[in-house]
Amino acid sequence: MTVSVLPWLGGALVAVAAGFLATVLPRRRERDQGRRVAWSSARAAIHDATVSRDAATRPVPEADRLLARAELLAAARDGGADAAREATAHARRADELWRAGR
Repeated sequence: MTVSVLPWLGGALVAVAAGFLATVLPRRRERDQGRRVAWSSARAAIHDATVSRDAATRPVPEADRLLARAELLAAARDGGADAAREATAHARRADELWRAGR
């Protein structure tokens, strides 16, 4: 290999690495932001369900179970966006049950 080929190979390597990073970093940032938003929604839904539970006039065992499951998922803090969406769904269903029970 001649010395004049090395700069071209180095430039090609830099171009490939820059293209890879330009693709991967925004996707990773978007995925992380989506996960944070999902957990924020889950915490808000759990809070709403807790308020409905405290305002309920009679106990609703199914709603208690759903809220406990949502709180357990939120406490684990090791799930991704899917776990957050599941916790949100449980908390919202519990909230609906308590609101219907009034």
